[in-house]
Amino acid sequence: MFEAGADNELGGRVPTTDDLYRVLRASVAVLGPAGLAQVVATFAVFELGEFRETDTCRTFAYRLALSFWYAGARSRPMTAGEAAVALYLSDAYRHHQVDAVTARRAPLLVSRAIRQGAALLPTPTLMRLGEAMGREFAAPASPGEVVTAGRDWLYRQALPDYHRRRFCFALLWADVCQPSPLIVRLDGAGYALGATPPAGPDGTWLRPVRVGW
Repeated sequence: MFEAGADNELGGRVPTTDDLYRVLRASVAVLGPAGLAQVVATFAVFELGEFRETDTCRTFAYRLALSFWYAGARSRPMTAGEAAVALYLSDAYRHHQVDAVTARRAPLLVSRAIRQGAALLPTPTLMRLGEAMGREFAAPASPGEVVTAGRDWLYRQALPDYHRRRFCFALLWADVCQPSPLIVRLDGAGYALGATPPAGPDGTWLRPVRVGW
């Protein structure tokens, strides 16, 4: 992927996971074991933050590792909306007000709350509610796109408190130091809640605004 990025094979865009896997396989086939070992040796001396390209490649590799975390399935990080829905449904912060700074000091509490809330409903329902929350609070994907509030009837029934919705989304969109589990798509059909993976190369967790397998 480092070689592909240097040759601009990705076209300067954010690639899908399938794009990354295709480039990885093609690069490995071209380099061969000896060439791959040479690139690895060169790559290993770069410190985090030293070069943007190497940091990007490490993030790409992390995305691929998450995608193939399970045999017979594909997995991805929770979106900010899905994690926020899970936090909303949990017991965390229900009986007192808390600011975002205080919440950031308790990442394990937030992580446990996300898993607790996510376990309360089927994974496809969590995905549906997360998509609706993303529509309500996320910025447009492109200039000119209109952001519409979530109008899903289930969304309004399950998450009626606007201020709690906004707090949960703002916290988990802005703070990627809060661990969250994977969403797993089984090859035989169906979805499940996965494990909480380790942090990425920069010590944070991926939490995209939109779903990306």
